[in-house]
Amino acid sequence: MTSLNATSDIVSTIAADALILGYDGDVTSHDLLPEDVRTSIATAAATLEPSGKVGSVKVLPGTDVAATRIVLVGIGDGSEGDLREAAGAAARAVGKQPEAVVVALPASDDAAHSAVGEGVILGSYTFNEYKSDDAVAGYEGASWQVAGASEASIDRARIIAAAVAGTRDLVNTPPLDMFPAAVADVAVNYGEQLGVDVEVYDPQRLADEGFGGILAVGMGSSRLPRMVKLEWAPDDANAHVALVGKGITFDTGGISLKPPKGMETMKSDMSGAAAVLHIIMAAAQAKLPVKVTGWLCLAENMPSGTAQRPSDVIRIYGGRTVEVLNTDAEGRLVMADGLARAIEDNPDVVLDIATLTGAQGVALGTRTSAVMGCESVRNEVVDAAGQADELFWPMPLPAHLRESLDSKVADLKNIGEPAGGMLSAGLFLKEFVGETPWAHLDIARPAFNEGSAWGHNPSGATGASVRTMLRFLEARAGV
Repeated sequence: MTSLNATSDIVSTIAADALILGYDGDVTSHDLLPEDVRTSIATAAATLEPSGKVGSVKVLPGTDVAATRIVLVGIGDGSEGDLREAAGAAARAVGKQPEAVVVALPASDDAAHSAVGEGVILGSYTFNEYKSDDAVAGYEGASWQVAGASEASIDRARIIAAAVAGTRDLVNTPPLDMFPAAVADVAVNYGEQLGVDVEVYDPQRLADEGFGGILAVGMGSSRLPRMVKLEWAPDDANAHVALVGKGITFDTGGISLKPPKGMETMKSDMSGAAAVLHIIMAAAQAKLPVKVTGWLCLAENMPSGTAQRPSDVIRIYGGRTVEVLNTDAEGRLVMADGLARAIEDNPDVVLDIATLTGAQGVALGTRTSAVMGCESVRNEVVDAAGQADELFWPMPLPAHLRESLDSKVADLKNIGEPAGGMLSAGLFLKEFVGETPWAHLDIARPAFNEGSAWGHNPSGATGASVRTMLRFLEARAGV
């Protein structure tokens, strides 16, 4: 099993598959690397012309050290973000299925050491659950040792990395196996282990209590929807944050069917719910003194004889009616139910996390998520993202786009004008939060990397928003 630990040993004497050292124009590493060994490595490295560019990697034979090979990685300016990315890139370069790796990057404090620990665990992440090769399927990960780190920094790195990796696992699992009831079962199991209260709303309860958005989206599937309430409520909580996650376990578009290529990555449409689940479990592991209530809005959007139709009018929790003109704009329907229910508990703030619109990627690309909503909360998210080294960009909610959501037969339409689709989706959600301070995080493209791995981000699910929201909760908790 993958493990992360601190070491104070002389790193050149530790037997390992690889020794990771930082490079910023010279061989820079922890003081535990002796000067004569450092000089020898620098001489050997010079012939390979290593670069200090963050994430640039050169691999040397393990001359003068006990490790089999040496991985030199560019650390950029040595900031937490650069160290995290460098550690992730180096972790991917140590070779297949290592048993032990020593990491000696020039981290100056606990936060930097934690970033290094996160980077190597996340950079070495693999999803092998469905591999039939015994050697691949049976590999349980390496033992990682971070030189000079404190136990506190390693504990923090373990919690954060586990939350991100757990989010990735849920999203990467094929939709055949990860359907609404299965996600609910996962939540129940985690809750029992970590002391988080979990309550599952089955289809009958959803119908009895009026969750018309989730029911409408999920009624085309034989695997019916669920809503899951999660609650971490420590006695010393000094704030209450509500999180709502979009959990479309597979999105065909429904009757407004997507083209085949557009469906290939749609197991990722549950990324928001997966993130909310693991954010709350991480808060419990870290024993953060903040109450966190989570709502996982889970449905499978399928076309069938029972699916909702364009021109249907549905009733969202709380009574607002929505004319459905495009069944592929389904995420906002399940999120409306979740938001309307979440604010009934009077949280200090509510945030929703969703792979909501293709327009997000058009506006901001594949690595930068959007955040919109109340200016103060939006800015708080951007600040937390900056501290966590995730890319979030503040976006407006222009009042003039609101009128495009007016319906002739219902309170709202589920789509507005084509231009500014990300923003009109945010305006739609705003209708369901009342006066509660709120922010909407659209992580549509950053949540799933369709290209090559980079830094500590693999191909496939990335766990976008998890680190940012954990930092947000820490700030709210005052830690």
